Amino acid sequence: MKIALHKQARTTPAVRAEIAQSEDPIRVLARRYNVTEATVRKWKSRTEFNDRSHTAQRLQTTLTPAQEAIVVYLRKTLLLPLDDLLAVTREFLTPAVSRSGLDRCLRRHGVGCRRDLLPPAEKAPHKAFKAYAPGFVHVDVTRRATQLKYLPQMQDETSRRYLFVAIDRATRWVFIAIKPNKTAASARAFLQALHKACPIKISKLLTDNGKEFTDRLFGSRSQAPSGQHEFDQLCQALGIEHRLTPPRSPQTNGMVERFNGRIADILKTHHFDSALDLEQTLHRYVTLYNYHLPQSALGSQTPIQSMKAWYKTHPDLFHRRIYDRPGLDIYE
Repeated sequence: MKIALHKQARTTPAVRAEIAQSEDPIRVLARRYNVTEATVRKWKSRTEFNDRSHTAQRLQTTLTPAQEAIVVYLRKTLLLPLDDLLAVTREFLTPAVSRSGLDRCLRRHGVGCRRDLLPPAEKAPHKAFKAYAPGFVHVDVTRRATQLKYLPQMQDETSRRYLFVAIDRATRWVFIAIKPNKTAASARAFLQALHKACPIKISKLLTDNGKEFTDRLFGSRSQAPSGQHEFDQLCQALGIEHRLTPPRSPQTNGMVERFNGRIADILKTHHFDSALDLEQTLHRYVTLYNYHLPQSALGSQTPIQSMKAWYKTHPDLFHRRIYDRPGLDIYE
């Protein structure tokens, strides 16, 4: 049988029973068992010899049951913080109540945490991107949401560079390019490279209102795009509809922003020896992303697998067939 003894106990239940049954004088028993005479007298008057609980048998509270019921009711209905409830209790119920005593009262009745009593906050429903066929491409440069305007500058560089990112909404296929600046000429060159690399016929392009993408103005000098911007002119030449996000609404282009978060993780966890090392690492990751990383939004398919599935059912959306690189035919 497991016996719980007080950590400073000098006797066991068996010794205590011997003391209670012994006819020897108290002084003799105290000397024999190396305890005080008060201890001997205590056990001689007992019939049970296990340690009793040291927990208080009476609640140390100044509130009556009726007052406790009022306090609990006020807590539930008014959702008062502890200090405010303490002031009300002292003013109208009893001035002798302490803050700790009131807190223990609330905990006993299960209303100690006011946050648990508050109604749950309504969360805005998650709005998924509208389903589109391949060809609707999101484009962005840099990561404005995190205030990082450019890639980190390497030791062999004289200035920082910018990362242009494009992602197809339907297949999540990604294309990137690093440019020395984010001028309209760089944006135009990126679009030309994107059009050449993407096997999908790009029908729509979504960008923000950066000067590299549009000459639209908003605010006090609100103005629609003139159509003379060189990025717009290239879109027209390629038969691409150029759409712009609403002003100050980066969440509209959230798909490419989320991918930029992946790029941020790479920049934080890798050490780069040179600008070439940085560029090669980012391109290797994009290849890994497109060919090897399944996406939950695609039903656990990789972007290339999703692109191939679309090609089988809608070949008219593509201007060439999708081929895997050598050694990756397992995705067929």
